[in-house]
Parts: sequence; C-alpha cells; structure tokens
Amino acid sequence: MDGYYAFMLVATALVLMMTVPALALFYGGMSRSKSVLNMMMMSYVAAAIVGILYVAVGWSMGWSGDGTLFANPFDLFWLDGVATGDYIYVMFQMTFAIITVALISGAVESRMKFSAWVLFVPVWALVVYFPLAHMVFSCTEDSLICGRIGAQDYAGGTAVHINAGIAALVLVLLLGKRIGWPKEQMRPHNLTLTMLGAGLLWFGWYGFNVGSIVFAGEEGEAFTERFISETGRTFANTTLATFAAILGWLVIERLVHKKATSLGAASGIVAGLVAITPAAGAVDIGGAVAIGLVAGAVCAWAVSLKYKLGFDDSLDVVGVHLVGGVIGTVLIGVFSTSEGAGGVDGLLYGGGFGSLGDQTLGVLVAVVYSGVLTAVIALAIKYTIGLRLDEEDEVNGIDLAAHGESAYDLHSGSSGSGSSSGILAASTSSTAVTSRNEGVKA
Repeated sequence: MDGYYAFMLVATALVLMMTVPALALFYGGMSRSKSVLNMMMMSYVAAAIVGILYVAVGWSMGWSGDGTLFANPFDLFWLDGVATGDYIYVMFQMTFAIITVALISGAVESRMKFSAWVLFVPVWALVVYFPLAHMVFSCTEDSLICGRIGAQDYAGGTAVHINAGIAALVLVLLLGKRIGWPKEQMRPHNLTLTMLGAGLLWFGWYGFNVGSIVFAGEEGEAFTERFISETGRTFANTTLATFAAILGWLVIERLVHKKATSLGAASGIVAGLVAITPAAGAVDIGGAVAIGLVAGAVCAWAVSLKYKLGFDDSLDVVGVHLVGGVIGTVLIGVFSTSEGAGGVDGLLYGGGFGSLGDQTLGVLVAVVYSGVLTAVIALAIKYTIGLRLDEEDEVNGIDLAAHGESAYDLHSGSSGSGSSSGILAASTSSTAVTSRNEGVKA
C-alpha cells in the first residue's frame, strides 16, 4: 500500500499539471496574440476557484451518500471526518474537477467577460460537475463499475469530456460569434506553445487514466497482481490510442486539405487521449488502436462542422472533447472485453447490444444534464452581469481590457502599462494551420 500511495501522489501531480500549465499552453498558443494571457488566465483562475470549492463541498457532493443519485454537500463539509491519510484521493479527484471546468474556456476565446467566467466557474462546478461526477465515479461497494448512469467510464469520458464539450457548445451558442468570424483569418499565434502544451497534456494524462484504478477490497498478492495488470493495460492503451489518433487525424488532413500540419498532430494527440479516457481499462490494445484511429479521423472531420453549422467554437472544444468523448464512451460497447476492468464483453466479443445500449444511455444522460443546466446558468449570467465582452474591448484585445497587460512587449523602455503597441500582431508567417483556423469552410 505504501507504493500505491506514492503512485497516487505522482498521479495527482501529473493531473494538476494537465491544467497548469499544459492546457494553458495548449489553448494559449492556439489563441490570437491579443487574447493569449486571458486564455491562460482562465485555466489558472479555474484551478484556484475549483480547488478551494472542491475541498469545501465538492468531495462531499462527489463521494458521500453512497447509493444515492445526488450527495449532500455538507456531509463531509471542509473534509470533516476525512482522515488526512485520505487527502491524496481528495486531491486526485479535485484535479479532475479543475481540468473539466478549464476545458470549457477554449470555446469562448477572446469574447467572454472575465468577470462572467469567474462567476460561471464556481456555479457550474456546483450545479453540473460535482453532481455528475457523483453519478459517474462514486462506486457501489460490490461493483467495479462505478456510478449510477449505467455506463462504464474509466476516467471521465462522460463526467469530464462530454460534460465540458456540451457546456462549451451551449456557451458559444449564447455568446455568438467572434467579431469577424469566419471571414477574418484567426490563426494560432504561437504553434510552438500549442505543441509543448499537447506534449505536457499527454504526459500528464498517464496520471489521469492510469491513476483512476479502483479497488474493491483486494489485499496482499491479489491487490498487487491487479494493480500491476490494470495499470499496465491502461498505460499501454493510453499510449497506443494516442499514436493511432495522430495518424488518423493527419490522414484526414492530408486527404482533405493536402497538408499534414503540426496543429493537426497536436489536436490528434488530444482527440486520442479524450477517446481512450473512458475505455482505458475496458479494452485490449487492439480496441485501443481502433478507438484512437476512429477518434482522430472523426474529430478531424468534426472540427469543420462549425463552419457549416455556424457556431464559433474558437479552439474546437466541441469537435475534440464532445465528439471524442462520445466516440470513446460508445465504442466501449463494441470493443470492451470481459478481461477488462468492467468485466463486460462488448458487441465485437459476443456480448450483444446490452453494453452498447448502456454506453449510449450514459452519453445521453451526460448531454442532457449538462446541456440543460449549463444553459440555465449561462442565461442567468447573461441577463445579470452579462456574458459578452464589449465590442471595442474585443477588437482591441481582451488581454488589455481584462488584465491591463500584453503577452509580448518588444519595445525596450516600455512603461509596462499594457499599451496596445506592445502586442504582437498575429503571425502571418505561420502556415502550418488547418483550415478550421484559417476560416476556410471545409
């Protein structure tokens, strides 16, 4: 058990790193130069707010009230009654809450008021994430299939990625399009940051997936045997699915746009990681490769739909996290094996349509629950303090408007006051972008 505790310390630190700085770098590089600081700040502020809120009531809402659909936020208020030796498990689940909220921010790049974001974060965590996490992750005593929505979800396909993806879609529909989109080219300002962020996300994701192992009373040799077997499976599946998704994404780019881009490779990494998250413990390595290939190819196609359907998902949260989460969750019903963590054979292994139905139901529950309540929260903010940044501030740049700073100041002797003269114009030399960032309809 000492070794397992040390493993969880590392896993928790890795997942926290996924938000700060990995996601901040990934999203920041994809943003325009006049909004990169705000984009990164949205991740950092989400971490601070959700982290405190999780200790206060989030753990109680997620992990108390066994056997119930919703848990009482005051049963374990401020970790009352939780042994300090169990704090690491609280911190681990806290990092999941943090990154789920932070993921949403990529959809609203450069046009959501920072004050609106600061209000949205705690309300959404309380009303949407904490209850849904309880439905998905809180385990019954006699089952390794956690949750109460009927679906297998190893590390958060429903509670994290579908949840964040549908919330992102609701927000962009209520916020409207960025000024000038899609006619104006809105290219990533620094793809080097994005590639670095994608690599750090991949590294941190081993804590995310491999650290999500759940035990059901095993002790001694049985505990050790299961720990070694399951962590080996989830580590390999996470790796191979991501490899496959990179290739799947680049093939579609090459076929459709005649280019295989660095942004496509970075996006393929995230698509593969998203899709394998719910399935990491349920499938074998062949299933992991298949899920990765499907996710890479379908997500590469899905990100172009925003041009056809007219919704401005700035950094493709919907196309990657919602679509990738649905793919990974549903395909468990096809590729899962009885040797996996859930002990259920999917359609491909003779299990019939039962598992496929359960997985589909889980997707629908997450979509409806998150979609409806996100809309209520966003509308309440819209008609009180307002969601959308003023037009003049959006044109001049949200970094200046919200933070009084610029990301890049090349003028020596500058007063540091955040003058717009210190902001680099969006790079026009970066050609390694996909059509979705050039504003070209696929």
